[in-house]
Amino acid sequence: MKRILFFASGNGSNVENVIHYFKKRNDIEIAGVFCNNPEAKVLDKIKPQNIRSFVFTKAELNEGLVLKKVHELQPDLIVLAGFLWKMPEGIVQQYPNKIINIHPALLPKYGGKGMYGMNVHRAILENKEKETGITIHYVNEHYDEGEFIFQQTVNIEDCKTAEEIAGKVQALEHKHFPKVIENILIPNL
Repeated sequence: MKRILFFASGNGSNVENVIHYFKKRNDIEIAGVFCNNPEAKVLDKIKPQNIRSFVFTKAELNEGLVLKKVHELQPDLIVLAGFLWKMPEGIVQQYPNKIINIHPALLPKYGGKGMYGMNVHRAILENKEKETGITIHYVNEHYDEGEFIFQQTVNIEDCKTAEEIAGKVQALEHKHFPKVIENILIPNL
C-alpha cells in the first residue's frame, strides 16, 4: 500500500480531484491532509471522506512538530497542492525526491516567492503570453526550483482575463496531476 500525504492551504480542488481519482484503488491510500490555514475549504472537502487532517502553525512547521507528525504517517509521497509556505529544509532533507509540487505556470517562468494562484495568472495576462501551463516538480530548499517531473502547455490567446487563464490551467491540473502521482508511486503501471 502506497501512502500519499497532502499539504494544502486553500480551496483543495486538486486534493479533492486526486482523492476521487484513487477512491476505488486498494494499492494507494490518502494518509492525510496537513493544512496551515484553519479556514481552508480543503478541510471541509475531506470531512466526508474520513481523511485525517492536521492544522498547524508556522512555528510548529519550523520547530519540528510537523516533521514528527509526517514521520508518524509514513508517507511514500508528500504532495503539495496549493500549499503556500516554503517547506523547511528538515522535511525536504528527510524526504528527498518524495515531495512534489504542482505550479500553475511553465517554470522557470513565473515561479518563486509570491508567485502562486491568481498572482501567476495576472502576471501571465499582463505579459500577453500566448501559452501557459503547469509544472509538476520535486521540491527542494528553494521555491519552484526542484527537478521537473512533468509539464503541459495550453494556448491562452483567446483568454481576456486572469480567471479564464486560471480555468484552463486548472483543467490541466485536474487531468494530469493524479496520473503523474500514480506514475511516481507505481511506475510502469
